[in-house]
Amino acid sequence: MKIALLTEKYTPDIGGLAISAERLARLLSSAGHTVRVFAPTLSLLPSEKRTLPSSGVSITRFGAHKRVDDTLVDWFELIVEEHKQEPFDVLHAYFLTQAGFVATYAGKYLNTPSVVSIRGNDVERAAFDPSRFSHVMYALQNASAVTTNASELIKKAKAFAEGRELHLIPNGVDTEHFKPMERNGTLAEALRLKPSESNGKPLDIGEQAPRLQNPVIGFVGELREKKGLKTLLSAYARVNKKQPIALLIVGDVRAGEDKKVFDEIASTIPNSQIIVTGFVSPSDLPAYYSLMDVFVHPSLRDGLPNALLEAMACEKAVVATPVGGVLDVVKDGKNGSTVPVNDADSLSNAIIELLADESMRCRLGKSARETVIKNFTLQKELDGNITVYNKLL
Repeated sequence: MKIALLTEKYTPDIGGLAISAERLARLLSSAGHTVRVFAPTLSLLPSEKRTLPSSGVSITRFGAHKRVDDTLVDWFELIVEEHKQEPFDVLHAYFLTQAGFVATYAGKYLNTPSVVSIRGNDVERAAFDPSRFSHVMYALQNASAVTTNASELIKKAKAFAEGRELHLIPNGVDTEHFKPMERNGTLAEALRLKPSESNGKPLDIGEQAPRLQNPVIGFVGELREKKGLKTLLSAYARVNKKQPIALLIVGDVRAGEDKKVFDEIASTIPNSQIIVTGFVSPSDLPAYYSLMDVFVHPSLRDGLPNALLEAMACEKAVVATPVGGVLDVVKDGKNGSTVPVNDADSLSNAIIELLADESMRCRLGKSARETVIKNFTLQKELDGNITVYNKLL
């Protein structure tokens, strides 16, 4: 089977969409299918394109324009031209708005099945943007098949396309890579910071070496408003006031307004130990999870966070907000803890409770890994997508 995968983000781009798109491409390739990835990038000049192989997948990046419609025209014409050279069996778009619109339109034009995958923000935010609403509706109503990674997103999508069949295919995680391991002493030593040295300022790991000598709560990904930036920092301040703890942010804080807010709040927290690592390769993430006593994911809205599944696979006690795909994964008191959205008091109380009870952390962590092994494997994700393709063909 020859599959064209259209995605607005692809590694080395930052974010869950890029990670998930690459994961699916590699899964399909490893199963013997031919995968061509097409993704815009600001790293190339408009209309410039470059194709490179990576892990058995052919990746074509093309330069994005300042005007979105010009980028979409290039995307459409690129797919049409490539299809003429070597026809695709399926056009699969990861994200409903731009990629979904192009794949659906191209699919109808080329008489080729199209699949669009709802990932989170595409129905939770883009649908409220008048400039993107028509693209969302066109893709939902005209794609050959629609998939999503969360039950909650199915409900929201059906509000736009009543009667439309939607296929639930949760994200998968490599449980052989993401697994429990002893605290990585070398990494812990590299992250050195005494409370008196922080002066209330978050330290970039590249600036000086922080010290993780107290309990650690961790967040993985690009920290921004949508991921609960303010709630996380407020909860951290409350906990740190009662007992010294470190906040380990594995990733970056989004530049711009989010970084400004982060710096302003962090600077007001006395004796803070906040470490922002910058980008960390997925291959190195298990070592960082090993440093965490509690993993926190306080999103305001979400799809199915890769970091949440990774932390659970690593047997971490997790605290998350019951949004999007989190509702399908975390069962409060059984395999993790859930707290209301935008509730720093509840989040801090949940963290304090877990830090004080090691047996509870172990119990929730073991149950968390069992949940992932049972329901969120790479094989299940691959099988779900192949089943949809086969139905269309």
